[in-house]
Amino acid sequence: MSLCLRKCVISVGLGLCLWGTAVADDADPAVDVWPQWRGPQRDGASQEKGLLQTWSSKGPPLAWKTDGLGAGYSSVAIAQGKIFTMGNRGGSNYVLARELDNGKAIWASPVGESTGDHPASTPTVDGEFVYAVGPQGDIACLQVADGKLVWQKSFTKDFGGTVPTWKFCESPLIDVDRVICTPGGPEATIVALDKLTGAVIWKCAVPGGAGSGAGYSSTMISHGGGVKQYVQLLGQGTGCVGISAADGTFLWKYAKVANGTATIPTPIVHEDYIFCSSGYGTGSALLQLSKSGSGVEAKEVYFLNANQLQNHHGGLVLVGDYVYGGNGHNNGIPTCVELKTGKVKWGNKRGPGSGSAAVVYADRQLYFRYEDGLMALIQANPKVYKLDGKFKIPHVPGADKSWAHPVVANGKLYLREQDSLFVYNVHGK
Repeated sequence: MSLCLRKCVISVGLGLCLWGTAVADDADPAVDVWPQWRGPQRDGASQEKGLLQTWSSKGPPLAWKTDGLGAGYSSVAIAQGKIFTMGNRGGSNYVLARELDNGKAIWASPVGESTGDHPASTPTVDGEFVYAVGPQGDIACLQVADGKLVWQKSFTKDFGGTVPTWKFCESPLIDVDRVICTPGGPEATIVALDKLTGAVIWKCAVPGGAGSGAGYSSTMISHGGGVKQYVQLLGQGTGCVGISAADGTFLWKYAKVANGTATIPTPIVHEDYIFCSSGYGTGSALLQLSKSGSGVEAKEVYFLNANQLQNHHGGLVLVGDYVYGGNGHNNGIPTCVELKTGKVKWGNKRGPGSGSAAVVYADRQLYFRYEDGLMALIQANPKVYKLDGKFKIPHVPGADKSWAHPVVANGKLYLREQDSLFVYNVHGK
């Protein structure tokens, strides 16, 4: 978000937030094909090739389906020959592991307290361990093999965080030896924990980031201005911030992209640039990072108002020199913007579905998943908007909002729909 909101929004910490190392540096991409929120680099881009470029009127063929995941908007992670997600079953929140080939249950481990919430965090897999954040702010490290608990911390009890309106949705970031997460506390807005023990490495108090400052986004890595830093979109009107990876020093803040309701989409990190967006009538901005003394300065390159581009919770992807995603707050209007200039290339036509649209990219195509359960295949072409196929995800009882982000890996399209997971063959062969 590593989706979040049960009634109004979903984090694109949905988990709903790396340009650089997303998981351990020695992770094998052939094994960890989609090990975390938004894929290997947390950017919503799949490296799959040879995929279908058009769909029939019925959509791609269904490979298999599995049930029993429980309630939740969590997307899936795929690594170590397993599928990982979260769900609320019988009133308790679980991290779930399923077999990659057929979805058969391997293990289910409870994580933290529950008030009947729908989990929205996507687990992060790193070697022998998987990390997940529960709706009440419990972050846990489990063994991949059997789901055994290794350690667990509480954002509220251990770090003074406040549970946001739509609960915690962050998908944790693993960076070499540490876990980066966002409790949102007055003295621990963002923290770095030892990934093997959960011990605190550093805590950062972001100015204005206390209370429900956790927001609903997920952290990214940037090396902007020549300084390794963690970039996060916070709530409580705080906006986008940069934190020194070395020691947790607060570096910069950009508040113009914040709103008072819910800040959700994972920022895009590219070279010295940060592209961030927020809904609820806010807008989008491109920031350029540069060295400034011992710190980093974030300079606004441009700001797009809400009429030009505001992304609710479906997220954005960078393909080449262009940013693609849904515009119009909860409308999911397919839109293409030139990254460096902010020029809107296209985006005045309503898409085939309704509500916010979660988006990922693979093999020249954008996979738009609409809130009403419609799945669309749209060309990632800055010159023209072109729809190459669509189909409706089968209805699942209790699935009033189709919010979990799609995943494209292993020649397949993975679509979580509350208690069910639908897996479609999208390979061209």
